[in-house]
Amino acid sequence: MRFVPLDTPRPISKIGLGTWQFGSKEWGYGPDYERRAADIVRRALDLGVTLFDTAELYGFGRSERILGTALGDDRDRVVVASKIFPVLPLAPVVQQRAVASAARLGVRSIDLYQVHQPNPVVADTTTMRGMRALQDVGLVGEVGVSNYSLRRWRFAEAALGRRVLSNQVRYSMIDRGPEEDLIPYAQQAGRIVIAYSPLAQGFLSGRYGATNPPTGAIRRANPYFLPENLERGAALVATLREVADAHRATPSQIALAYLLRHPNVVAIPGASGVEQMERNAAAAEIDLADDEYAALAAAARQFRPVTGLAAVPKLIRARAGRSPRRGGSAGPDGWRE
Repeated sequence: MRFVPLDTPRPISKIGLGTWQFGSKEWGYGPDYERRAADIVRRALDLGVTLFDTAELYGFGRSERILGTALGDDRDRVVVASKIFPVLPLAPVVQQRAVASAARLGVRSIDLYQVHQPNPVVADTTTMRGMRALQDVGLVGEVGVSNYSLRRWRFAEAALGRRVLSNQVRYSMIDRGPEEDLIPYAQQAGRIVIAYSPLAQGFLSGRYGATNPPTGAIRRANPYFLPENLERGAALVATLREVADAHRATPSQIALAYLLRHPNVVAIPGASGVEQMERNAAAAEIDLADDEYAALAAAARQFRPVTGLAAVPKLIRARAGRSPRRGGSAGPDGWRE
């Protein structure tokens, strides 16, 4: 396993484990998934994964409980990250919610405590006052944010008066916005960009196509999986397959390797089973040649999906014309927001 080249109390692995799916019924994995989740966590530890990301919102606390139980005595040797959902992120509320998350996780200190998303009406000054107090008493190690613009990330740092170590954002080969400003800032300032949905919920896995769309409710609500977009993305997936063949890898592994080429980027894909956890971890060892990276970047730039308001009527028609299957699998790739 490779690690981020930063001075942190514990090394942060380039591949982490995102646990949005732990305790969430939306993925349809059945009643035995809690046991499988523990197997995934244990295998991740064996593979050298040190970053485990959850949130109080995931399964309304169940994800934190499942993760904490699965980590067991290893909680003190990894980086446990959680997030506060900022409904009313005043300083006392931030402190109370951190205590609750730590209790569910079974930890004395949350290694990385993140603001799940920016609050549009509450300034980060009061939120970071609560975070600073948590750091001062040792209940929180590092502070992070999620879904922040560069401007607000830097403002949060000024409000905290210390580094805000990470910004967790949607980043994949088809969501490349962080490459414009967040990643350059992270490399210049010694910070981390944590990529969630690094496989675009499986779009980049090569598993789906215009004639083989996903059936799970979460993916059917994602405009990327419209038949038109799956058709438009065929060339990108073909390039992923070509590079994957050269490395005896899968398209998903190459899509992860593309992100991890940036030294200060960490990816946190989810995993539906031990085998997928193993494949994700192996992606950290893939070295893309310059021409391979250039070919992937060019293919990604050429992909022009239908999104936003233009996609709404197409999504409505797609949902009306296809009934969800009961008990269907959500598929193995790219779980995270």
